Order: sequence, then structure tokens, then C-alpha cells
Amino acid sequence: MTQSAGAGNQAPIPPFLYGTAWKDERTAPLTRLAIQAGFRGIDTANQRRHYFEQGVGDALEEQYREGRLKREDLFLQTKFTYAGGQDHRLPYDPRADFPTQVRQSFASSLQHLRSDYIDSYVLHGPSVGRGLSEADYEVWREMEALCREKKTRFIGVSNVNLGQLRMLVEAAEVQPRFVQNRCFAANYWDRDMREFCAEHQIIYQGFSLLTANAHVLGGPELISLARRCQMTIAQVVFRFAQQVGMLPLTGTTDSDHMKEDLASSTFQLATDEIGLIEALGAR
Repeated sequence: MTQSAGAGNQAPIPPFLYGTAWKDERTAPLTRLAIQAGFRGIDTANQRRHYFEQGVGDALEEQYREGRLKREDLFLQTKFTYAGGQDHRLPYDPRADFPTQVRQSFASSLQHLRSDYIDSYVLHGPSVGRGLSEADYEVWREMEALCREKKTRFIGVSNVNLGQLRMLVEAAEVQPRFVQNRCFAANYWDRDMREFCAEHQIIYQGFSLLTANAHVLGGPELISLARRCQMTIAQVVFRFAQQVGMLPLTGTTDSDHMKEDLASSTFQLATDEIGLIEALGAR
């Protein structure tokens, strides 16, 4: 069953995304649990090595069938991943040129997710560690074509450094709407990247906000702040992320934590509290 939505009747960009990496056969039940908890933004990738995109689609199909949701209620984000980031279960012909690989991977994602469009289609990291390769430009041009054809509403890039993003923005005809990076407190929660994104109307998506920053989460300042706010440390971190303009991801497998994470939108941090959190990891 392929789900579609009429023009102008599509989900807004949500304040929180549920990330489905590293869940394998638990992907479908956990996606279902996240939707039941209230998540309306789901992040996945057509990369069987780390994601099970089909499992996301299985969960969605069940929700549609039971009448709990319509496609236009959800914001679905998936990714194109180069062969170097895949295992043997490729969603495209590795002998094909890069534009063809993008098209094949995209078609496979539509099939997996039971949809005729994607809300956000992301390049799952450049093909090189520094700068951008000709392959990256070819892939981006094909993603731009998908956007012009209204097969995806937005395009973006993940696992990218600031120099690479500058190059992409300079060359792009359709600008990236999203950047998705692992966010480290040690560099002020990727402040330089966030500032560049804000200047160019790009939404910064932060993942591993908790797991990448364990040394900060257990510190006395954050513990004290969480107590003052009567919130969990995770809620304080996610609220900080939202207030500085991030779109955070959580990959929790606990239903109570899912609800708590979503409830992080229900309170406000003061300006000095935001400054305290931003500087914590860099000390």
C-alpha cells in the first residue's frame, strides 16, 4: 500500500525526530512505540548495515491500516548512502553511475516506506573526508532533480564538516534544508556549524546529543540545573538544543523516555542557563 498526500497537505517540520539507527529487527516495534508516544518525525536510511528502512515501513503500514495515522501526518527522512558505507545488501547497482544509484536507492526507499514522496532526502555523508568529490556533486545534482520533481520536499546532508558545507552551499542550485551531525559539547555543541546553518536558513539536526557527551551529563552543573527545572538531564539537553535552533534526534528504546523526551518542549531555559550548557563541554 503506497500512501500519498495532496499538495499543501503535508506534515510540518517537527520539533523532534525519532532516529531508527542500530535497531535492526526491533525497528518496526520501536517505530510503532515512538509513534504511539507522539513522535511524528522519523529518521532512517536506505543503508541495511546500520538501519532497517523496511522495518520502518512495516510499522507505518500497520498504523495506516488501523486508521491511526495518514501519510500526511508524518515527516519521513531517509538517506542515500555510498557503497563504502554499505554492506553487501546494496539498494542499487554498484556498477551504475552515481545519478542512477541515487534514483535506484530513492525508488527502493519509497517502496520500503510505502509512500510516493519523501519529506527529507539526505546525502549520508560526502564520499571524501576533506572537500567534495565529483561524485558528491553528481549525487547532489540528482537529489536537486528529485526535489524539483517534488518527489522529495527537502534535501540535506549529514556527517559533514563546515568546509564541505560551505562548498556545497556555494555550488548548490537547490540549497540544503538540513544538516545532520553528531553533536559534541566539546566544541560548544557544534556552534560554528550551527551559526553557519542559521545564516543560510539551514536547520541543524543534532544526533548523539546524549551518548556523545556522557562526560558532561554527569557533571554537577547539569545535575543542579535539571533539579531546578524539575526535569531530567536528557530533557534539559534536548530543550537546550531546541532553544538554540537545533532539531534534535533521540533513538531511545524506552517508551517512558520517549514520552519524557517529547515533554522537553514544555519548559523554557533562561538565557544564562543556555549559556552555561553551551560552555560546559568546552571547559
